[in-house]
Amino acid sequence: MVRHSLIRGLAIGLGLAPFAAAQVVVNTNIATSTTWTANNVYSLSGDIYVLPGATLTIEAGTVIASLNDSTIAVCRGAQIIANGTRTAPIIFTSDNDRATWTGGNPATGTFRQNANNEWGNLTIMGAGYISENQVGTNTPAPNASNYADMEGLSPANTALNDYGGGNDNDDSGSLSYCSFRYGGRTSAPNVELNGLSLGGVGRNTEINYLEILNNLDDGIEIWGGTVSLKHFSIWNIGDDSLDVDQGWRGKAQFGLIVQGYSGVGAQGSGFGDNALELDGAELCSYQPTTTVSLYNLTIIGAPHPTNGSTAGDHLTAWRDNANVQIRNSIFMDSGDNVVNNDNSDFENGNTGYGCNSTTSWANRWLTPYTTTSTINPFANPAAAYTAQATGNLIDFRDNVFFNNTRTNAYVEANARGVFTPPVGSANANNAIVTSSPITQITRGAAVLTNGTNTTSPVTFLDPTPANAALTAVEFAPNDGFFTSAKYRGAFARGNNWLSGWSAVARFGLTSNSSANVDLGNARPGRFGVPVHFTTGTWASGTPVTLAVDNIDPALNIGINVFGALPFGLPIFGGTLVPTPDVVTVVVGAGGSAQLGPFNIPPGLSGQAFYTQWAAFDLGVPSSEFSFSNAQLHILP
Repeated sequence: MVRHSLIRGLAIGLGLAPFAAAQVVVNTNIATSTTWTANNVYSLSGDIYVLPGATLTIEAGTVIASLNDSTIAVCRGAQIIANGTRTAPIIFTSDNDRATWTGGNPATGTFRQNANNEWGNLTIMGAGYISENQVGTNTPAPNASNYADMEGLSPANTALNDYGGGNDNDDSGSLSYCSFRYGGRTSAPNVELNGLSLGGVGRNTEINYLEILNNLDDGIEIWGGTVSLKHFSIWNIGDDSLDVDQGWRGKAQFGLIVQGYSGVGAQGSGFGDNALELDGAELCSYQPTTTVSLYNLTIIGAPHPTNGSTAGDHLTAWRDNANVQIRNSIFMDSGDNVVNNDNSDFENGNTGYGCNSTTSWANRWLTPYTTTSTINPFANPAAAYTAQATGNLIDFRDNVFFNNTRTNAYVEANARGVFTPPVGSANANNAIVTSSPITQITRGAAVLTNGTNTTSPVTFLDPTPANAALTAVEFAPNDGFFTSAKYRGAFARGNNWLSGWSAVARFGLTSNSSANVDLGNARPGRFGVPVHFTTGTWASGTPVTLAVDNIDPALNIGINVFGALPFGLPIFGGTLVPTPDVVTVVVGAGGSAQLGPFNIPPGLSGQAFYTQWAAFDLGVPSSEFSFSNAQLHILP
């Protein structure tokens, strides 16, 4: 038994456990706490509920494969703990996907563009506040008794499908390094399963590092609650990529959206609709209303190859009093408008910005975030609406826009002062740029997907930043959730966090540029963690020029060391720098600096070279210094 456990643990650590996995058919609900292990493949037969009081724990490296579009539904009062690793992600997929793996190895496989509806989805239902008018006993004012029935599950309209309540701190578990592939299901017209459905999920639920690839309906849909998202990829979705509704009040950072198509259906049923669909409350007199803050998104649309009218829809579509701040993000390749005021979802009648004496669409761009509706308010609005901390209820700050060539793409953005802010606007530092803000994007040939919609799908992407996205004028607050990332978009230089574990990486749809390197996240005035990295190989005598960006303006001296051998000396929680074959000192550094050109020393041709940047602030005691949050890259 000891030997078996040791071998199994080693296999999980190496991401090898599913290679010879046994099939376990799951066809009953989970009533007691259960663990699924990586030496099995769990084949779902029918929708499987994790019942109140139970916890489903899924081990790193485990594969879940649906036999018939089945779903895992986590009820209110239940939990799911599904924490994979970079080397052993948890994969939710289909037998059709597994059939493309070589020897059962999930690190292999073949991407299939026209594939969805092969497994159901993951649905999580929590007890946070929601705004929903379809239940007759619900009230417009926030009430712990208000609830909704989750769409798309089978059987429908049972108490097990209920979400919502009065506990914004609810904890439905944790997800990390989870890959959701080829999902979705249509139960009835306009009743479909999203890649990940989150209803009333509370802020103590942790979601970090996950991807949705080729889902029939929305990628991630959030109804109410306060859950937050970090490091998420939504790629080739058949409807909206990120859809929020019913008063979501969370945060999100580091999100990649690549619009495209997952099947031959119409727009919204196989061909992508909106990248961000932002709904407030179901009726404008209801609270809560969606009030969120989004940082560091990379949003890549689905443009028509000839700028026609039948490509992907808007990059951001706004409805029903939603208050959303979007900052440090990239918006590119739009198939339609960058900002579009849909005003209402037209489903319930009394909706839309400005209805029932609520604040109008235009005025929300001029209204401070501290202003909350006095119609059916929370008893303590400041405690209920915590996601926004600066600016106005709606604003765009420090974003870059590229290649949005659709006619009228910027009309509404211009009307709202995104680029030329009027008095009272919180918009700032947004720019339309002419050079790509990402390292590389390759598209395939134009495809007429369903007789109506045409686009050129993304076949390869290096999403790490380039040009104007390399630096940021302002950045997210270090508030315990957000990371103070001093760049625009979802990826730091040299850190494609999709590498190694995601389907898009394993299918060869993405990779990371070795010329882009992030030098760490130490805070000025405190000890930092020294990091070193390989920059490349050159012949002796080759001139090399390096550039360092995001140097803290308060730091007065910067030292860069470039050499062929790392010391490997542990210090301050990191590893000290390489042998100093070339040392560059920059005095009075602030903002950015160019180092070189210098020649590779004789006798070091073909060596791997390492570099490290340290910064010293002469204005504080000499004991305080940092390996700064600068970024270094190789200039051509």
